[in-house]
Amino acid sequence: MNLPVFLASRVRNAPLGSFSATVTRVGIASVAVGLAVLIVAFGILFGFKRTIQQKIFAFGAHLQVVKFSGNVSYDAPPVSLKDPAFARVKALPDVRHVQGVATKAGILQTSDDLSGVVMKGVGSDYDWNLFGESLVAGKLPNFDSAATNGYSTQLLISRAIANQLRLEVGQSAILNFTGLGEGATGLRPRKMTIVGIYETGLEEGDKTFVIGDRRLVQRLNNWGADSVGSYEIFVRDFSQLNQTFARVLNQIPPEMRVIKVTDQYGMLFDWMVLLDRNTAVFIVLIMFVACFNMGSVLLVLMMERTPMIGLLKALGSPNALLRRMFVVVGLNIVVWGLFIGNGVGLGLCWLQYQYKLIPLDAKNYYMNYVPIVWDWPVIGLINLVIILLIAVALWIPTLIVNRIDPVKALVFKK
Repeated sequence: MNLPVFLASRVRNAPLGSFSATVTRVGIASVAVGLAVLIVAFGILFGFKRTIQQKIFAFGAHLQVVKFSGNVSYDAPPVSLKDPAFARVKALPDVRHVQGVATKAGILQTSDDLSGVVMKGVGSDYDWNLFGESLVAGKLPNFDSAATNGYSTQLLISRAIANQLRLEVGQSAILNFTGLGEGATGLRPRKMTIVGIYETGLEEGDKTFVIGDRRLVQRLNNWGADSVGSYEIFVRDFSQLNQTFARVLNQIPPEMRVIKVTDQYGMLFDWMVLLDRNTAVFIVLIMFVACFNMGSVLLVLMMERTPMIGLLKALGSPNALLRRMFVVVGLNIVVWGLFIGNGVGLGLCWLQYQYKLIPLDAKNYYMNYVPIVWDWPVIGLINLVIILLIAVALWIPTLIVNRIDPVKALVFKK
């Protein structure tokens, strides 16, 4: 039998109601509370970041390839889907998806009101997953269905625009475009049918963009079927965005440029970086408090067991054995604390994930409730870091064993 483990079990199994048992429960509670708070904090932090990023990507993608132009409007010069650069970019191993889109400014009008909008024209290559998560009414457009005049009149609008114009799913509205095209001048109205309503919480995007058929923009601009305003690129690993940006830049001709979403929505990404820094400070404080509490608990247990330490020393036990014994006692407290902390932390996250108990003001937080993301590698890393840090913190108080005099310890009165 391992002697330090045997002695630790005797110290650990103190009678209920004794001072040692109370101190042990305090130690377990401190570790459990610290771990539960860390799990919830990371779940919410990653939830905030993922939710906001997904909303941003619905409007801007990870990377966007456009032609250089002095035009500052939404009517970008066309690029071709048959351009060899498009095929080269699509073939890059760190590129997950490429889609062609075209935007055009217009005025959405009902019989009572009107609103300036930008129609984002998309095609069959468009990834609807991001907008699907934000759909609040109706359905996503299906531009592959039968179309009038070569394009679909289905339209996806935001809840902000729907509320402003008092529109509902199934109703029609007039979308007026301006500029030359189809041999006409002035306003060119198109009757559109509202098939779905989305809400991302990003006020800038919700008040601006409606989603329609790319073929309509091509018709209005006198473009061919292979012409789009830009390529939208989604990368496989967003943490490698800068590296993918450089690879894409090497594949396109000089008259094109690449725009990163982190530059396009710089303020939001700067805010998320600031959130990471605040969370890091918060985590360091919790780790420090947990380690300090465990060191204090172990020190109290050692003082409580001073006569036993003196007896073992008198019987010839080396200091190293006694120190290992108390480290085992401390680690046992940590294991119980981790077990309870994981249960409480994961339980609270599950309740919020399942029932959305804590709401948020979408105007300030860009979402209606506190989001939760399950990142199991991070949760496992948190547990491992806590064990390692507290193990180091536990070793320091045991150094007091070296200074205990067996003669004085045997007559020590608590």
